[in-house]
Order: sequence, then C-alpha cells, then structure tokens
Amino acid sequence: MKTQPFQASDLPESVIAVPPLARDTDGVIDGDENDKIIRHLEAGGIRCLLYGGNAVLYHMRLTEYEDMLSLVADSAGPDTVVVPSVGPSFGLAMDQTDVLADYPFPTAMLLPSRDIVDQQGIAAGIRAISDALGKPIVLYIKFDQWLDPDVVRGLEDDGVISWIKYAVVRDDPSDDDYLRSLLDVFPAERMVSGIGEQPAIAHVRGFGLAGFTSGCVCIAPRRSMDMLGALQAGDLEVAETIRQSFRPLEDLRDSISPIRVLHHAVQLAGIAQTGPLLPMLSDLPSDQLDQIQNAVQQVSRHVSL
Repeated sequence: MKTQPFQASDLPESVIAVPPLARDTDGVIDGDENDKIIRHLEAGGIRCLLYGGNAVLYHMRLTEYEDMLSLVADSAGPDTVVVPSVGPSFGLAMDQTDVLADYPFPTAMLLPSRDIVDQQGIAAGIRAISDALGKPIVLYIKFDQWLDPDVVRGLEDDGVISWIKYAVVRDDPSDDDYLRSLLDVFPAERMVSGIGEQPAIAHVRGFGLAGFTSGCVCIAPRRSMDMLGALQAGDLEVAETIRQSFRPLEDLRDSISPIRVLHHAVQLAGIAQTGPLLPMLSDLPSDQLDQIQNAVQQVSRHVSL
C-alpha cells in the first residue's frame, strides 16, 4: 500500500475504484476473495481504491472495522493508494478514526448523510475528524446544496480537505450550477467526478475535474483506465464509445440499486465470490441476477474487442 501524503498529481494517475467488500456465506469479511478483487483491479492498471458505499461501510460494525483495514492494507500493492471511509454518523466516525490512527492510510473519506445534520454542524464534524486523524480528509458531496460554497471555502482555508468526490446526479451533467459554484472556491485539480463513467466526460472535459471514481471499473478495469486516458488525450470519440459499453450495467444500477447490482456483478463476472450483502440491504432475486449477468456479458464483449 502506498502511504505517502496525498498530492493533487495523484488523482489523474488512476481511475478511483470503489469496490464491494466480499464476505463468506456467514457474512464474515473474506480475505481471499477481497484479495482477488484487488489483484484484478491492479492487473487492469488501477492504483487507487476507495472503500465506501459499495463496500457497505454504512452498516459495518465497529468491531470488524479494524479487520477490514488490516485486510485492504495488506492486500494492496506498494503503488496502490487505499482510502477507507468513516461515518456517516459523527460518533462512529470518531471511533473509527481512533482505529485508523494505527494505520498509515494517507487520508479517509467521510460518508455523507442528510439525516440529523446541518451545514455548520457538518463542517464542525469534518474539522473534528480531520484534527483527530491528523490529516485532511476526503469530502464526499452527494446531495445538491449539501454544503454551501462559502462553507467549503472555509474548510479549504482551514486545510482539512484532501480532495472532493462530487457525486450530485443531474439529468444533464454538463448543466450544473452547484458544481460551478464549488469550483469558484475549490481547485478542480483536487476534485473528481464521483458517479462512474456516465457523467465523466462532462465533468472531466467540461469542468476540468481531475478524474473519476467508478464501481463498474471492478468489472473491466483496463477499459475504464482507457477511458481516463482518452479523456486526458482529448479523444472524446473513444471516451464516448467506452462510456456506452458500461451503460447497460450502469442503467441497471440506476434502476435497481447501485450497491446491490455491483455486488452481484463482481461475482457474476467470475472475479470473486462476494457473498451475502449486509443488512440493511438484501440480495437480489434471480430475474434481476439474469439481467445483471447479461449486462456483465455486454461489458466483457466490449473488453475483448
């Protein structure tokens, strides 16, 4: 695992993979199967792993949090950055930060919440978590107007933001006044598109963001890396072709459940046995698994071309 302090130049080097967390049939974190996911991603050129929503950290018990940290730290290669998440509740985040203090992760991400929060309270929590960790943290902006630009400016001035994952869904990602307002107070080279390949062209080429996160990268990491390279080279035709190849699987994630579909897709692609989902999520029925299998096969066909 790469442990050097974060640099803005790190973000364009890799698609930021957001993988699921594999568990055995008893629901226990499975080291061997998670190692298969990491090896698959690294073989495809991925050098940044972000463990958050797709890993269902929202519902992880504190008693198994350290096991997860130890597993991913040991499995990641020496050039791979690993970013674990904390929260979303403040108390849990602080307890997790106490555990994180024993590990050399370069940063951590706060999972976002819309429940029982307000803007100044969120800002105070971010400052407290960053202070306890002794490092700036990743800010995950998932909801429209979740933090006012002035609040983000204050956090940036205080040095508590490492980088921002911007994941507000729009019908047209190129038309986003909130993103424009955030870029007035925060540098684009430290912000990434946080909703996979589908809005990445608009975000990276249109707004100048440094790169993008992806869940579907777990299925075809090299192809997702090729899309990042095409965006950086200005080859929008190639980038669009690759974007479309991921679309059937992303459409299922949008229509059914982003986390649940990806969890099953990784297993159906033959990458690893991901096992059962944690409560409060449930496994998908067989008819939806058939749809996911077909979408995975479409991605695989494109990869083989």
